Amino acid sequence: MNEEQPQIILPHDDGEATARVPALARDVLPEQLLVLPLRARPYFPAQTMPLVIEDEPWRETIERVGNTPHKLVGLVYSRHPAEIDVPRPEDFAVWGTVARVHHPMREDGRIQFIAEGIERFRIKSWIKTERPFVAHAEYPRVAPDQGKEVRAYALAIINKIKELLPLNPLYKESLKAFLDRFTPDNASPLADFAAAMTSADAEQLQEVLETVPLLRRMEKVLLLIQHELEVAGLQSEIRKRVEERISEQQREFFLREQLKQIQKELGISKDDKTVELERYRDRLDGRSVPEDARRRIEAEMDKFAVLEPGSPEYGVTRNYLDALTDLPWGVTSPDNVDLDHARKVLDRDHAGLEDVKERIIEFIGVGKLRGEIAGSILLLVGPPGVGKTSIGQSVANALGRRFYRFSVGGMRDEAEIKGHRRTYIGAMPGKFVQAVREAGTMNPVIMLDEIDKVGASYQGDPAAALLEVLDPEQNTGFLDHYLDVRMDLSKVLFVCTANQLDSIPRPLLDRMEVIRLSGYLTAEKVTIGSRYLWPKQRARAGLAAGDVRINAAAMKAIAENYAREAGVRNLEKLLGRIARKAAIRTLRGEGGAKGLSVTTANLADFLGHPPFRKQTPNRGLGIVTGLAWTALGGATLDVEATVVHSKNRGFKLTGQLGEVMRESAEIAYSHVAAHLGDYGGAADFFDEAFVHLHVPEGATPKDGPSAGITMATALLSLARGAKPKRAIAMTGELTLTGRVLAVGGIREKIIAARRAGVREIILPAAVKGEFAELPAYIHQGMTVHFVADFAEVVRIAFD
Repeated sequence: MNEEQPQIILPHDDGEATARVPALARDVLPEQLLVLPLRARPYFPAQTMPLVIEDEPWRETIERVGNTPHKLVGLVYSRHPAEIDVPRPEDFAVWGTVARVHHPMREDGRIQFIAEGIERFRIKSWIKTERPFVAHAEYPRVAPDQGKEVRAYALAIINKIKELLPLNPLYKESLKAFLDRFTPDNASPLADFAAAMTSADAEQLQEVLETVPLLRRMEKVLLLIQHELEVAGLQSEIRKRVEERISEQQREFFLREQLKQIQKELGISKDDKTVELERYRDRLDGRSVPEDARRRIEAEMDKFAVLEPGSPEYGVTRNYLDALTDLPWGVTSPDNVDLDHARKVLDRDHAGLEDVKERIIEFIGVGKLRGEIAGSILLLVGPPGVGKTSIGQSVANALGRRFYRFSVGGMRDEAEIKGHRRTYIGAMPGKFVQAVREAGTMNPVIMLDEIDKVGASYQGDPAAALLEVLDPEQNTGFLDHYLDVRMDLSKVLFVCTANQLDSIPRPLLDRMEVIRLSGYLTAEKVTIGSRYLWPKQRARAGLAAGDVRINAAAMKAIAENYAREAGVRNLEKLLGRIARKAAIRTLRGEGGAKGLSVTTANLADFLGHPPFRKQTPNRGLGIVTGLAWTALGGATLDVEATVVHSKNRGFKLTGQLGEVMRESAEIAYSHVAAHLGDYGGAADFFDEAFVHLHVPEGATPKDGPSAGITMATALLSLARGAKPKRAIAMTGELTLTGRVLAVGGIREKIIAARRAGVREIILPAAVKGEFAELPAYIHQGMTVHFVADFAEVVRIAFD
């Protein structure tokens, strides 16, 4: 081999010289054969096609092949991974094809040559296991192409090839190359050629190559070519459908263009821009658009008329005109101010809440006298689940207005309120413009949920942006940044909801009329559950009225022992759980013809053991029941005091008390210790007593001044050595001089006392007016003492 030859690989690579190499007979095929690996698929004896291999690893092999007189190389399928350039001997398949190399050329780090398949061979052993690979080749003996079966299979293969030819033009080129070397009567080359035509995977083709018996090989080839025919037919069908669809679209396009030209010639054509402008003008017909807004719309429409559809400004202007012209300028819905109708709607949608309903009726009555219900902002404050959102919907139904609700909880961007400026990509109007646009009137009821949870960030303060919207003196000319024209929101009725007032900014709170929803009594919960919640949950579970029933006692037990919160949201979840369990039992055939019945006896089977038990206020030495307010409603707390030892004076507080509550405890301790003799105790009791005061449920944070008189009474009970004479609960702030000051949450605290079975309570004298406004059914059957001084508390509790 000539190692110094850099570019020309074969010493005789001209076309004539290669063409003159005679075909070798079987008995002169070389026993030692240089081998090249093929990764993609095996090579067949009937093939003649170009091959491309990497230059660096296989240059020496090709050069050695060029120096042989027969120019033959073994092409063998290799299963080595793609990331490995040179396979190991064990990666090679056992069977391959002897091929003659024609016209080898090097270019761009690759070697290209034409391989003419001659005969299949088997690697008997390896002579050289490194590059260039050399193997000891063994050639099989193939029986002559005789017999009826062979001819039948050959005709079947030829027919399949004929069916394939119209489906892919590449098959015609392959067939032409085959017929240049063989005739269709040569069954063995025909089978190999047909297998090489298919797109079968490499392992299937290698299996055909290794099948030497002709009949078995033709059987396998016929299956492969049949599968290829099915795949090619499917591809042809897909291509035909795509071409038909494209042709149809092109036809429609040309017809549409022709129609436009015909309409233009007849003077009846309208382009898309003209249609848009006419639509905008049609929207404004019959609407009372303010003069400044009309001027802006006309100016934008004039600009839109000269813009090209491909211009970036075209889409921005179209969206702006869409928003401006789609607003219901001057369109209002008539108010239904019939007070009887309003009361019926409120009673239909809600049970209880009599004081809230009266406030809403008063609000509608004032609007009736004024001639309009405008310029008002209602704020519904109460615990979760008491019906704040649904009351807003009922107000809209009572007035006959459209209703739009959105939540401002967690809102941090003031652009949500006042809109984005049009210079930004994706700019859009604020929520209030969207609400009016969707409602279709200028006087809808807009509900702002969770207004106490508005956030603030570097993008602005939405609460500050709400000041303009919710101020009747300013919202007559509300300016949205996107619209950039004044808009009158004074006819909108705003209804806001909140769980507490502390987190609402004071300037915003001053603009609202506060209506408190304190929570439901047990009787009200039973009514709501039976009349509203249970039918809804039963229907949601697919149950009929006769399939399952809950009696009044069971409903009361659910309200008292499972759903003791102020609202009814948890009550609804529990009823949904009962409905689902009842549905399963009904499917199992339980209940019979009479259906299932949920009673107090089997309630635990549906809901498990109750998390709450009937509370009986503790009465003992140093134990006094207090009343507290929480975000979920009212609650009772037992304040406990005891003497740890009498070695030295001391005072300890536990129960996760807040700073204000700890100060109240210290004030109570100081006041009782200073006036112990006046209140019937030993004046020196606290001089040597180490007192520990605890408020149970230590995992629950507690704060506020309203437990002042409760803690003072517990300390006095300990000092006097006498427990309170009656089951009594109390609330009130205590000062260092013994005065009792007003506290909040009176309604919730009275409901909590009633729920706990306490029928006698002590309240500050300063809340007597608030107490008088409460509905009578809340404090019916209860004894209420109003006190202004702690001495009165002592007299009521002990004397």
